[in-house]
Amino acid sequence: MRRVAFALLALTVPSVATGAPPKAGFTSAVPVSGPTRIDWTFVSNTQSLAEPPAKLSGADYDSKKQSYDLFLPERKDAKKPIPCIVWVSATDDAAGFKVFEKLCKDKGIAFVGVRGAGNGVPPPKRARVVLDCLDDLRRQVPLDADRTYIGGFSGGARIACAVAFALPEYFGGVIPVCGGGEMRAEPWLRHRLTERTSVALITGEDDFNRGEIEHWRATYWKDLGLRTRVWVEPEHGHTMPPAKTFAEVLKWLDDDAPRRAAFAKKAPASRATPDGAKSRADDAKALFDEAKAQLSAKELQFRGLMQLKGVAARWPDLASGKAALKLLTEYDGKTERPWEVDDLADQIRGIVAEARGLSAYATKGIPAGSQYEKQRPAIAGRAIELWGVLVKNDPQSAEGKEGAKWIATLEPLAKKK
Repeated sequence: MRRVAFALLALTVPSVATGAPPKAGFTSAVPVSGPTRIDWTFVSNTQSLAEPPAKLSGADYDSKKQSYDLFLPERKDAKKPIPCIVWVSATDDAAGFKVFEKLCKDKGIAFVGVRGAGNGVPPPKRARVVLDCLDDLRRQVPLDADRTYIGGFSGGARIACAVAFALPEYFGGVIPVCGGGEMRAEPWLRHRLTERTSVALITGEDDFNRGEIEHWRATYWKDLGLRTRVWVEPEHGHTMPPAKTFAEVLKWLDDDAPRRAAFAKKAPASRATPDGAKSRADDAKALFDEAKAQLSAKELQFRGLMQLKGVAARWPDLASGKAALKLLTEYDGKTERPWEVDDLADQIRGIVAEARGLSAYATKGIPAGSQYEKQRPAIAGRAIELWGVLVKNDPQSAEGKEGAKWIATLEPLAKKK
């Protein structure tokens, strides 16, 4: 269960002139003025790429050919950051504003409806389109990163999760509707999400993805410590919920904004500025400096080391990445290693959370005859594998005993064809 070595595991970007600021109200198909300054490559990679290969978003990709639907509320103070909802559709058309319209007008929320990022678009390109659109607005209007929420429907929900889970500094929460997303593997990103992000999962009572959302994703994320809540819309299937549900969701997300703001005071690198975006070098340095500062406090050493590991892996070509690797190597050679207690606890927490989510999904979340029934044996098998690690590590521990019970329940399901 012990990690053998932390080190070997796995200049400001210029703005683009955009002319007159956007007008208040709704505007369809706003053209993007230039490439996003946000690190879109990290969404689908373990590294931030200085020179992304053309195949990642397509050799013919042109940011200026992208567009988005925009609602901008009336603003008395043009310098004051405002909240924003970024919506990713399952189709190439922008969607979502009709259901958010009254809420955005009443609460003074900007809305970005992304175009050209439907389910038929490869995920890396979808992420780039989303961030091209978001950053185009950020160049013109300051946005409150603590109250900028990204969401989407079905396949759009999965992209929304991917973007927010990779770049939590730009978002206060995620609103996945009738779809979920994969958690990042990097410990430091999981830590940052629990410190900052809220996830509002929405599904229909008869949605074919309900089991995944309600039993797998929600169970897993809650047990990781990620602030998560599920809304099950009565008499709905794989469809958008009504506006009143989104009003409840937004209130729940906003309720957590003070926690995000308080954390950002302690960890400034956890929150993006209202209208800027750091260069690769500045981003790496900010996270390196923050991580290095944590090493002086015993209770924060493990998190600091995991963040250093993240910097080394994400920017191996930069000075901060190399400095992080050097510091990790130094700590790995120390005789006294007090952080290993937290390391082991964090590993166990992650395994238990994933195992519980998969177990709940395999036993309660896949109705007989559903399109996912053929996947049940593999899902149960993966849960057994995870529980087996805990049983082998310490069969008399609470996690080991829980694992033994689950294995007995899951084994018959894993054998079904």
